[in-house]
Amino acid sequence: MTRTHPRTLALVLLALLALLGALVVHAADPSGREDATAALGTGAGGTAGDTEPISATILIDRGGLTGGYATPRVTISQDGQLSVLNRDTYAHTVTSEATDASGRPLFDVVVGPGETRAVPGATGLAAGDYGIYCRFHPNMRGTLTVVGGSGGTHGDKQKFVLPLAVPPTVRDAHVRLDMRQADVRMLPDGRRTRAWTYGGSWPGPTIRRPAGERTLVTVANHLPPRAGSMSMHLHGDHHASRHDGQPTSYLVPRGHSRTYRYDLTDNGRPEPGSFFWYHDHRMDHTARNNWMGLQGMFIVDDPREKRIGLPRGARDVPLMISDRSFTRHNQLTGLHEPDMVMDMGHDGMDGMDGMDGMGYTGPHAPPNDASVGTQILVNGRFAPHLRTEAVHYRLRLLNSSAFSSYELTLSDGRPFVQIGTGDGLLPEPVVRQSILLGPSQRADVVVDFHGEVGKNVVLKTVPRTDSETGTGSRVGELMQFRVRSKAPDRSSVPDRLPTPRLVDPPSDISMTWTFSLEGDETNGTFWAINGQAYDPDRIDHTVTLGSTEAWLLRNTSEVTHYVHLHEEQWRTVSRDGQPPPPWEQGLEDTWRLDPGEEVVVAARFTDHTGPFMVHCHMLDHEDHGMMATFEVVR
Repeated sequence: MTRTHPRTLALVLLALLALLGALVVHAADPSGREDATAALGTGAGGTAGDTEPISATILIDRGGLTGGYATPRVTISQDGQLSVLNRDTYAHTVTSEATDASGRPLFDVVVGPGETRAVPGATGLAAGDYGIYCRFHPNMRGTLTVVGGSGGTHGDKQKFVLPLAVPPTVRDAHVRLDMRQADVRMLPDGRRTRAWTYGGSWPGPTIRRPAGERTLVTVANHLPPRAGSMSMHLHGDHHASRHDGQPTSYLVPRGHSRTYRYDLTDNGRPEPGSFFWYHDHRMDHTARNNWMGLQGMFIVDDPREKRIGLPRGARDVPLMISDRSFTRHNQLTGLHEPDMVMDMGHDGMDGMDGMDGMGYTGPHAPPNDASVGTQILVNGRFAPHLRTEAVHYRLRLLNSSAFSSYELTLSDGRPFVQIGTGDGLLPEPVVRQSILLGPSQRADVVVDFHGEVGKNVVLKTVPRTDSETGTGSRVGELMQFRVRSKAPDRSSVPDRLPTPRLVDPPSDISMTWTFSLEGDETNGTFWAINGQAYDPDRIDHTVTLGSTEAWLLRNTSEVTHYVHLHEEQWRTVSRDGQPPPPWEQGLEDTWRLDPGEEVVVAARFTDHTGPFMVHCHMLDHEDHGMMATFEVVR
């Protein structure tokens, strides 16, 4: 009986694998065109060495935004080549979940509509399976299998080297923030990163003030000349229009300063305890200026919270989560800006007439404008750690990213007890295994570390699982809690919370805001509200001071939007005609709208007249047209 040599068997098996890969790709492209099957076929051959390398191509078909990769599993040999062909109308990435010690993906390639790109970082990987995903649309996921060879590059285990950065806390009635360039420690190794900062740190100082106590914040612009004028917005607060930090008015030129006034009252009463944040809001450059570091946190303290025994002091920890990309020298990468069809004069704030004709062209024009980083940071640092005691901790979670969403969970399965949003406490605590936060959204939670001395617990972001539509959530290990000692703990979470009173919503809808993509490739595309791009000279809706209105927010585009309303704190009335979930039953200022989704919100307009903004808080969408103005009048 003739025995088959083992090497011959291996070659036969690999050839069969290649044939199967070609058949799968052919099924994904029923047209059977020779160029498609040839480009997408997997080369036959053996493992690394004297045999042909195995190469493969990842296919993204039309509809990839919701359908995912058409070839979610591909196989290459260690010396093979990986490429990606994008037949979709959206730009996508092929990014490895595995990273190096600084959090950089082992490979990360952007491929525009109709393009084919090589993925050079895939060659030379160690044998094994590697998760892949699209950074722009994280619901797109797949697996790369590398076979054959020995040695090679593999991902590093997360080490959580840096301690969590805790921004300085400022409690003064008059705060000064100098906007200046500074070198900040963001990555564990190598150089510090040059950033634009409030007061020399990123995040800037955490301003902490009692509810009802007037607070003045003077902002001085000492940034480099290329930064231009700035505008600081206190996100979530109720304040006068001239102190709103709007995109085109009351700007702070280089070498000048401006004082913002926040009374921290609403209709003559102290505001509820809140977790606001401040950030730049300059027209056309909001994404860039936030990316560069102009962000900080602002906590309004309600004395009732002390009486009910919530964790406080060092056990009350604000956490700002955001993503950035870095060069090999640890410097922030530049953002890709689309080309404007016509110069609308934003930079000088002149010549604003005709804004309705604005549009953008080029590979980064809407809908392919997404400022998405490769590394996820907490309080401005990659993968930090925090030493904790085995007690309750209050974590104030903020997503300050320009575009990305995070489905937050804890590595050992312990729950979050959500007690509030960014705008105040909920009526009662909500136990949640995970919390989805989009850009500018906040969650106020309590975590119990009792009985866990010596244990490490990781805050992670995992794939979103509750919906198949809209933007998915990023994946990664964000920070580590190191539970190291026992300590007395008198804090608790009561069954009922002192939530602010919610308005009674009117039965009629006063205004509908529809969020869409408009334009075409010839004249340029833009993000729109009610079919129009932002024009600072246009008032889109007028409200009477003292009135209560219900507004309908509608998303008719193919992608998710996070809609932020300035000036008031709002009640969520319904989501797609149903009562809101328990965690949306307090006050809100930002809502996730997936494709086709509708949300009804209501507020009473008190104290202040003047213009205020409605916009998407995915900052590229805001910069590229998705903003409107409502005016409160007497």
